[in-house]
Amino acid sequence: MYLCYLDESGTPELTGNTSHFILAGLAIPIWHWRDCERELAQVRQRYGLNFGDVHAEIHTAWLLRVYLEQTKITGFSALSHGDRRLQVEAYRRGELLRIQRIPNQKERYKQTKKNYRFTAPYIHLTFEERKALIRETAVCISKWGFARLFAECIDKINYPALNAKKAKSEQREVNEQALEQIVSRFENYLRIISSAQQNRTYGLLIHDNNETVCKKHTALMKRFHQSGTLWTNVSHIVETPLFVNSELTSMVQIADLCAYSIRRYLENGEHELFDLIFQRADRKDNVGKTSSRIVGVRHYSIQTCACKICESRKFN
Repeated sequence: MYLCYLDESGTPELTGNTSHFILAGLAIPIWHWRDCERELAQVRQRYGLNFGDVHAEIHTAWLLRVYLEQTKITGFSALSHGDRRLQVEAYRRGELLRIQRIPNQKERYKQTKKNYRFTAPYIHLTFEERKALIRETAVCISKWGFARLFAECIDKINYPALNAKKAKSEQREVNEQALEQIVSRFENYLRIISSAQQNRTYGLLIHDNNETVCKKHTALMKRFHQSGTLWTNVSHIVETPLFVNSELTSMVQIADLCAYSIRRYLENGEHELFDLIFQRADRKDNVGKTSSRIVGVRHYSIQTCACKICESRKFN
């Protein structure tokens, strides 16, 4: 059995504030699940993200933001973790009270409060320490030789024109195409593994919990089980996706890191994290060649794209 953890980065709406939508899935054999959890727990421990039995979520986007209040605290980096937290919390309480007294700032107050809530577990870490935490986590992923990365990376700017070129029966919404592609590639991967064994290998999709996504992806997966995807029948993936709270499931947080890293590379050229997690992309070996072609990750964009994903999908 393989567990494929899914998460997305960017918005699927064409009018959203990102140019790309990424759906990423990281598949691991079920017998390696505990090893992965143990490694991730050790990383969290080194950065003070374990609070008794509670483990802070590794949410990449929130971790990699600049926390302005840290820059306003004199000698912040020289303080202990406990003193950093006390001073940041005090500053934030004062800032919320200040904003609350300003007329017509209800939305600003609401957004600031939300930002503080989601970044609260990390305020004892400097920006450099938070970057190191994410990089160390990405290094862990890069060394998981048993893991396979699948991702559909959709260029939303060019998507309407690209989609219109397809036959009516093949046209898809952005998030529908993304899931169909991931399911097809994961199914094919499981089929290849099964062909080399006496017993069939099965897979299960595990997705970050989102009420809207839950209903849509469950309905899509039921359809894929009944009539297949555009590319393949589905006989190795069991059930509809399981939707779990990412705060409680470390491996969904890792899928989040993968999706975020790919989107930041495609949109901003940030390659450090991307180069690490991209090592786990599913590949197809080519006979007589010294390297292999990426089949697990696709950048759905214009034909002239020269990004590392598009280049790696060519035969070398």
